[in-house]
Amino acid sequence: MEKIKKLRKILNKELIDGYLIPKNDEFFGEYIPDHNDRLKYISNFSGSYGLALILKNQNYLFVDGRYTIQAINQSGKYFKIITFPNNMPYNILKNKKLSIGFDPKLFTKKTLNIFFGKTNKNVRFKIIEKNLIDEIWKRKIKNKKIKFYTLPRNSVGNTHSFKINKLVSFLKKRGADFQFISSSENNAWLLNIRGRDAEYTPIPKSYILIDKRKNLKFFCDLNKVSNSLRKYYKKINFVNIKEIEKVLLKIKEKKFILDNSTCSLKFENIISYNNSVLNQKDPIYDFKAIKTKKEIQNLKNAHIFDGVALTKYLFWLKKNFLKKDISELSASQKLYLLRKKNKKFKFLSFPTISGTGPNGAIIHYKANKKTNRVLRKGDIYLVDSGGQYEFGTTDVTRTISLKNSSKRIKDIFTRVLKGHIAVADFKLKLNTTGSRIDNKARKYLKKIGLDYSHGTGHGVGYFLNVHEGPHAISKNNKIKFKEGMVVSNEPGYYEKNKFGIRIENLIYVKKEKKKICFKNLTMAPIDKNLINENILNNNEKNWINNYHQVVFDNLKDFMNKTEKNELKEACSAI
Repeated sequence: MEKIKKLRKILNKELIDGYLIPKNDEFFGEYIPDHNDRLKYISNFSGSYGLALILKNQNYLFVDGRYTIQAINQSGKYFKIITFPNNMPYNILKNKKLSIGFDPKLFTKKTLNIFFGKTNKNVRFKIIEKNLIDEIWKRKIKNKKIKFYTLPRNSVGNTHSFKINKLVSFLKKRGADFQFISSSENNAWLLNIRGRDAEYTPIPKSYILIDKRKNLKFFCDLNKVSNSLRKYYKKINFVNIKEIEKVLLKIKEKKFILDNSTCSLKFENIISYNNSVLNQKDPIYDFKAIKTKKEIQNLKNAHIFDGVALTKYLFWLKKNFLKKDISELSASQKLYLLRKKNKKFKFLSFPTISGTGPNGAIIHYKANKKTNRVLRKGDIYLVDSGGQYEFGTTDVTRTISLKNSSKRIKDIFTRVLKGHIAVADFKLKLNTTGSRIDNKARKYLKKIGLDYSHGTGHGVGYFLNVHEGPHAISKNNKIKFKEGMVVSNEPGYYEKNKFGIRIENLIYVKKEKKKICFKNLTMAPIDKNLINENILNNNEKNWINNYHQVVFDNLKDFMNKTEKNELKEACSAI
């Protein structure tokens, strides 16, 4: 590959043996613009998370279990694919004497420690201020000109002044003089400000410096700050993002809070050179994980709108896949157009996963012209999609029978459903963590020796990132669930080159009679044609029937006469 040859020539000039290329850009957001996707440029890998290591005689691409098949397909020709955490990057460097370069703007101290903390002492990591991929990549930088804006009052639970007071109170309690907020989505939450600097997330790419006296500097592209926005945020100082290093270098002998999971090594080194850094994560992660009652109500409305579009789509698909050629790409476009009919819909919350047959087995599959399959009788079809609304973010997966008659697939689907119900019905306590719930979700698959290689659920933002921490339903998550948290419930099963199954709803934590429990947000039927009722117990059957009754009650008024009959059938009792 020509571009790797060019990079290796630069390695020689820089007197290094290797170079690290992460997926993220300097803002560490989930979705990055194409012109910043250096990992895709060098490796052809398009997944949302990964890390490449280019050595003089070998290339490695590290991905997690969601992306192993995809990475092999896209990058296996030129890269050795390593799945972590099964095999960590530091294991590759055992017994080697190497100098490896990296761009400090693109790595956090935490990431380097996780991936390379146990590397032997003969491996030296060298900071290189210029990015070596940028040295060989001639690209057009596309910068959206969309101005930043503030959310309308009826879309948010608390004012930005309330949130700033809460944050400053936290700083004072921790004895901090400043906080440097490096996470753009946290900045968006704090000020109730939104933008369009990322494809699927309404964030303004930015940094914030705030002190204990409530002085706040917002570093961003000033071309996106209107006069009306300045007037609205009278007490906020909007500063050119290029000035950030100069401003930080002037601060000395102060105590800082910065988050080592989103603050680059570059900024951490600048701040810590003249100041002390407190061992404290950004408290905004915990603040924004708790949605207010107003936000939960808005989310319910967003999920009804979203459920109408998805349900109409599923009915259309079932009726038409035998009559005409519907491909993965044309199907996802149809779903997008149905969502777009709602005036409250802004844009997709992530690239739609539309996979039929063997493509459904690729967990984060994205159809393209080469892989695009037509929906065929006998297959099952998996669609994972979501929307951004001014008052909420959605994420939902349904697996659909295309007149599939496989008893084995029905049995597996039903076990996935049993796991889904086990999560939705989990008896929460005040100390319940995601790791405890994750075990329940996998229980019924494990009884027949099956499992899946992703977490069972992730936190979801409020018209923000579709994936949001700190809570999750996964094997190692120890965050306790609290009232107002929103999380996905998405067990699945995937068989390479054959099929994929996933059932995903968003759920939230509600307090009822001094106890907390999960409540569903997602409104869309689960395909009864894939259910083996003999595997379900009475409680599980009641859960499905109750869920479908709620779906019917919420969606019926948005359906025409034919669709209403189809909805009645899809939601009828088993």
